[in-house]
Amino acid sequence: MAQAARPVRADALAGFRVLDFSIMLAGPYCARLFADMGADVLKIEPPEGDDMRQRAPLRDGQSVYFGQLNAGKKSLALDLKQPEAIALARRLAAEADVLIENFRPGVMERLGLGQAELRALNPRLVYCSISGYGQTGPAAERAAYAMIVHAASGFDRTLARYAGESDRPMPGAVFVADVLGAIFAYGAIQTALLQRGRTGEGQHIDVALMDCMLNLLVYELQEAQFPVTTPRPTYGPLRAADGDVLVVPITARNFAALCEVTGLPELKDDPRFATLPKRSANWGAMMDIVERWTCERTVADCVAALEAAGVPCSAYGEPGDALADPHLVERGLFGRISDAAGAFTGVNPPWRMSGSEAELRGRVPAVGADGDAVLGEWLGLGAEELARLRAGGVFGTARPARG
Repeated sequence: MAQAARPVRADALAGFRVLDFSIMLAGPYCARLFADMGADVLKIEPPEGDDMRQRAPLRDGQSVYFGQLNAGKKSLALDLKQPEAIALARRLAAEADVLIENFRPGVMERLGLGQAELRALNPRLVYCSISGYGQTGPAAERAAYAMIVHAASGFDRTLARYAGESDRPMPGAVFVADVLGAIFAYGAIQTALLQRGRTGEGQHIDVALMDCMLNLLVYELQEAQFPVTTPRPTYGPLRAADGDVLVVPITARNFAALCEVTGLPELKDDPRFATLPKRSANWGAMMDIVERWTCERTVADCVAALEAAGVPCSAYGEPGDALADPHLVERGLFGRISDAAGAFTGVNPPWRMSGSEAELRGRVPAVGADGDAVLGEWLGLGAEELARLRAGGVFGTARPARG
């Protein structure tokens, strides 16, 4: 029997030009998603490069953290203190479909690169600003990294309360607000591009990390308005003989399967667990009983038995464990990225499309490595003009490309 032909998948955003003026995490990740989908993404950097190029993990001087956020882009170094560099940036914006920036409100305007000015040059431009507290309002100019917004939004206190440590928030280093901001911005830009296809007009998009975090706290914001008298179930580890396991019997079917596989009469016969509302109200007591069963077995044995019975459960993994997970590998979650120090593994976008490529585009650009080629392609600049701009300090003194 002949093997079925592999479906032909295209670059959904081929031909779209994206100017990435962003730094740190939220903006660069948003722009990288455009590169993953085939857009031509140009990262505008200062001559010394984005600060993220110096962030660990490093090997041979190259940041894999930076690489994960900027793979597939091209790099142009511009000294935006130079008026002619600003003029060049304006010319690029006139040719772009999308511009992404995540400076404090007012910075781009002071440079002469604000949304109103650039959209006057290019009415089709979709200009996205990502900031801590938005472009308007009393807090707009407050400095705000992700962890600041985690604290201010109530996210940190919520996690502490669920962990039983409600008197003091716990420290953290996973920048949820930045990733949410990137994804919400990506979705908003795509919506604006769709609208532009109907109207011919671009628009300004204002994404605030604070707003993103509050969209995450769906239950908690409603609970703040309408207090709930019964405790909310919290899903935490149960001790096993050699580690911890998570068991989450939410539905009536899950609970019946849990009773059967554990054989614990205390679960099946206790009136506290007779209905879903009662189980929710007495979740901690129910889990204490289940833990008597899990602590007598290894994590692997618990997971095997519970999964076979249809009870949702999991061992607790480390992030590195995912890199060799056969399920994730088969799904194609990971891709290869290369920079001057060699190749490493990165994470592809979290969606698969039957007709479109959605994957890391491999190469991490050196600072300013693509300037001449992009300025030639986008603006038609020749060697003589590029040499004049370089001599005038428009590109600064970028670090030499390696590799």
